[in-house]
Amino acid sequence: MIYGLSGQIRYYLYAPSTDMRKGFDALSGIVRNELLQDPLCGDAFIFINRRRNLLKLLAWDQTGFVIYYKRLESGTFELPVRKNGHKSVIIQREELVMILEGISLEKTKRRKRYLYSNFVD
Repeated sequence: MIYGLSGQIRYYLYAPSTDMRKGFDALSGIVRNELLQDPLCGDAFIFINRRRNLLKLLAWDQTGFVIYYKRLESGTFELPVRKNGHKSVIIQREELVMILEGISLEKTKRRKRYLYSNFVD
């Protein structure tokens, strides 16, 4: 199955910079040990390097791990503001698309919309 960006899952952006030599096991270890999340839950976990020109997205797709890897030839990824020193920020699918496409998160204004959430905390 080809992994797609769904609005039905959560996207965790890991705030500290990540060594992009890390693969499936090391990234899932960060998810378990640093974010205290289950990497098999179906949510996506996003990692960015110090120079902010490399991005990896780790997810479980029912049969195995998937890594989406993007390298920018020029420019950097814009990161959302982190709150209270947390190690991760939960972002919406639309914010992830804007980060990937180079659209400024800070200058974008969202109009009011009804957002249905079927997540139970």
